Amino acid sequence: MMEANDRSDKLSAASVAIDGTRIRTVREAKRLTQLYVASVVGVTTDTISRWENNRYPSIKRENAQKLADALEVPLDDILRQEPPAPEGEADAELTPPSPRRKKLLVLFGLFTLLLLLAVVILSRPPSSAPIAVRWLPRYAAPGEIIPVQIKVTRLPSKPFGFILKEKLPDGMRLVSSVPPSSAAEPARSSLKWLVPSGGNPVVISYSVRTPAPFAQGTEVKVKGEIVLHGEDANRTEEVGGGSEVRIGPYHWADANGDGRIDDDEIMPAYYICDEMKGLGLDWKTIEAIWSGKGYRWDPKNGYTVLK
Repeated sequence: MMEANDRSDKLSAASVAIDGTRIRTVREAKRLTQLYVASVVGVTTDTISRWENNRYPSIKRENAQKLADALEVPLDDILRQEPPAPEGEADAELTPPSPRRKKLLVLFGLFTLLLLLAVVILSRPPSSAPIAVRWLPRYAAPGEIIPVQIKVTRLPSKPFGFILKEKLPDGMRLVSSVPPSSAAEPARSSLKWLVPSGGNPVVISYSVRTPAPFAQGTEVKVKGEIVLHGEDANRTEEVGGGSEVRIGPYHWADANGDGRIDDDEIMPAYYICDEMKGLGLDWKTIEAIWSGKGYRWDPKNGYTVLK
C-alpha cells in the first residue's frame, strides 16, 4: 500500500494543470508568436495551440517550466488556480476538529508548504537556460528567402553591451537585417552585430536566401554565439533554439512540412512578416497558400497554390 501511495505522489508531482487562457494572454501581450514559443519549448505549434485552448488539462512539469521560461513569467503565473470552496464547506470548518482531523490538517499544511517551496524554486529561470534564443523555420525551399529572429534576454543587471555572431552554412546568404549587420564577410555568410547597452529583451531579425541549387531533403545548420561584456572579463555562450533547416519542396511558413499552411501556422507567419517588413518576405504568397488547399513547389515554377 505504501509503494502505491509513493507512485501516486510521483505521478502528481510529474504533471501540473495549466491555464490555457492565461498562457495565450501573456504570449499575445508580449507579442510572442506560437512558433517562437514552440521553438523554445521544443514542441510543435499545434501543441502550443492545444495548450492555449485547454485541450490538455495537465502537462509535464518540465514542459510547463520551459513554457514559463519562454513566456518570461514565473511558473505559478500559468498554472490553473483552484476554485474557492463552497460556503457550506467553510461553515463546516467552524466545528471543533477531532484529534485525527487535526493531525491530517497539520500534515496537509506541511505538504502544501513544501509544494509551494518547490514551485518557487522551479519557477526561477535555470542558470543553464540560453541568454540568446534563435527562431528559424524548420523547412524551406532551395533559393527561398526565409526569416530568422534572435531574442536576447536575461542580460546582466548592469547595462553592458554584447556582440552577436552568426555563421551561415555554405550557400546560404544574408539578404537584409534589423538592426543592420555590423560586419559581414564578402561571402555574406559570417555575420556580426555590435549592440550597445540597453534594456531587455533585444530582438535581432534578419532574412537569408537558402542554398540553391541544393540536394532536397538535406539539413543545413546555422551556428551562433553571444559575447557578453562585463566589468572584468567577457563571457561567450552559444545561441540556443532552432539551428537546422531541411531543404526541400516546402514553404518556410509550413511549420510541419505537410504541404499546406493551416490556421495554426498563418498567425505566426503574419507576426513574423509584420515584424520583418522590408526584409524581403513574401506575405502575398503565404496568404494565397493559406486561402487555398495547399501548395506544390518545383524548381522551375516555384510555388503553385492548390485550389
